[in-house]
Amino acid sequence: MTAENSYEAFRRAEALLEQRRPAEALRVLDRVLAENPDKPSVQVLAGRAYYYTAQLRRAEAAFAAAVEMDPTDHYARLALGRTLQRQGRLEEARTQLRLAASMNPTPEYQEALGEVRARISLFER
Repeated sequence: MTAENSYEAFRRAEALLEQRRPAEALRVLDRVLAENPDKPSVQVLAGRAYYYTAQLRRAEAAFAAAVEMDPTDHYARLALGRTLQRQGRLEEARTQLRLAASMNPTPEYQEALGEVRARISLFER
């Protein structure tokens, strides 16, 4: 796959996710991911598609890879935190969400962190 074809496939996968067709997006992303595993944007897009198809371990691995490649990617940290939260791994989720919210203190990020903190406090009672 040439760089241009890879770019086009990436954009097509993005469009499929926007249309809520994550399984199709994953099929398109398969070769892009195989040829560009070192690109954080490819990992994040794959992570989103895995998340939406409830492949949470794969989503976690993709988001973690993106964070490892770019520790300042607040969205990848948010997505990793949400993935961990969905798996019931609240302490790990809180760590990622706290970092994401400190990097990008928007209401969406603060709410995500608040949800996890609230769930943790329920278990501590």
